[in-house]
Amino acid sequence: QVQLVESGGGLVQAGGSLRLSCVASGRTSSSYVMGWFRQAPGKERELVAAIRWSGSTYYGDSVKGRFTISRDNVKNTVYLQMNSLKPEETAAYYCAQGPRGYITATAGEYDYWGQGTQVTVSS
Repeated sequence: QVQLVESGGGLVQAGGSLRLSCVASGRTSSSYVMGWFRQAPGKERELVAAIRWSGSTYYGDSVKGRFTISRDNVKNTVYLQMNSLKPEETAAYYCAQGPRGYITATAGEYDYWGQGTQVTVSS
């Protein structure tokens, strides 16, 4: 089993920044892809960013240039730095552990999920 615990969410004004953290424990490994998803009420869960063990990354089109994903394999922690936040990005943000080796945007291919952290962006 793998446990993922997110932190760092909160209330921020439009244009502000937040940094999310996700600590992994249990039967985890740096060889797995780690992803950040978000889900707003009434909408599907979408992949925001993901990172491979090598450091290669994926970003959704709407966050490119504003969000940065990184990982510290020693600390088993993944970060999501979010800048220039917009009100429409208000959502629950989830950390997830995906497959080994390749990045996928399909939520069903991620086996373990955190409990989520709420991000609210006010206008």
